[in-house]
Amino acid sequence: MKKITYIRSTLIMLLTVCFLYAGCVYAESAETEADISGAEDMTIETEAKNSHDLIAIISAMDNEIELLLEHADIDHEDQFGNKTYHVGTLCGKPVIIVRAGIGKIDAAAGVATLLNMYQPSDVIFTGIAGGVGDSTKVLDLVVATDLVQHDYGVMTNDGFQWSGATIGGRKYYMCDPELVNLAHDNAVQILGKEHVFEGTIATGDQFISSEDYVRTLQEDFGAIACEMEGAAIGKICMEYEVPFVVIRSMSDKADGKAHETYTNMGDIAADNSCKIVMGMLENMAAEEAASDIPDGQPVEAAETEEALTEAEAVEEKAA
Repeated sequence: MKKITYIRSTLIMLLTVCFLYAGCVYAESAETEADISGAEDMTIETEAKNSHDLIAIISAMDNEIELLLEHADIDHEDQFGNKTYHVGTLCGKPVIIVRAGIGKIDAAAGVATLLNMYQPSDVIFTGIAGGVGDSTKVLDLVVATDLVQHDYGVMTNDGFQWSGATIGGRKYYMCDPELVNLAHDNAVQILGKEHVFEGTIATGDQFISSEDYVRTLQEDFGAIACEMEGAAIGKICMEYEVPFVVIRSMSDKADGKAHETYTNMGDIAADNSCKIVMGMLENMAAEEAASDIPDGQPVEAAETEEALTEAEAVEEKAA
C-alpha cells in the first residue's frame, strides 16, 4: 500500500513539473512572437516615415509659419516639450512644421526632435533677419550658403575673442547646394532677381541694432545677414547628415532703427519667406510627379494611357 502511494505521489510530481515546463515554454514562445511582431510593426512604421520624404520646416516665431499653416492640410499635431509639431501636407508634399522658439538653444532642441522623431529627408528654416550686406534692403531675401556663430568665443580683460573655428574644427556650416539653388530660383520668380541674395548668415543670441557691429559682421565674417538660430540648425543637421537650407527675409537693417523697422515690416517679411518655401515644395512635388512618368512620354500621353487602361478593365469586368 505504501509503495502504491509513493508511486502515485511521484507520478503527480512528474506531471506537475511537465505542466509547469510546458507553461514556461509557451509563455516564452508567446513573448518572442510578440517581440518579433512589435519589431516588425516598428520597422513598418519607420519605413513608412522614411518612404514619404518628409520635409521639416522650422521657424523661430509664430508669424514665420503662420502663412504655411493657413495653406497646409494638417493631419495631426504632436507635442514634445513645449513645442507643437504640425504633421500634414503642404503644396503636395508631406511636411512637419514647428515653431521652435527664439535663439540657438530652442532652435537646436526643435530640430533635434524633428530629426529623431520624424527622420525628414530635408530641413528648411524659414524666417526673418537683419540685413548686414551693403546691398541688401528691407524685404530683400537672403538664401544662406553657409552660417557662422558670431558670438562663440572667450571674454577676456581685453574684450571678446571669437573662437568659433574650435567647434569641431569647423568655422562655417554649409547649406545643401541643391536646396540653396531651389530656394534661390523660387525667390527670383516670386520677388525678382534684384531682391534675392546668396551668402553667409551670421548667428548669435542677440538682436543686432548697431551700425558698428554690422561692420564687424561684414569684415570679420563676410556676412550679409544676421539672425539668432540658423547656425544652430546647421550644426545639428550636419551632425545627422541631413540636407538643410536657411531662408531669411530682411525685416530690418540691424542698425539703430532695427527695432522700429522690424515692428513695421516683420510680418510682411515673414510671409515673403513662407511664399518661397511653398514654391520650393511645389517644385519638389512636380519633380516627383514627373519622375513617375516613363522616359520620353509626355504627361498628356501618360494620363491618356492610364485612362484607357482603366476603361479596358471596366469593360472586361462587365463582360
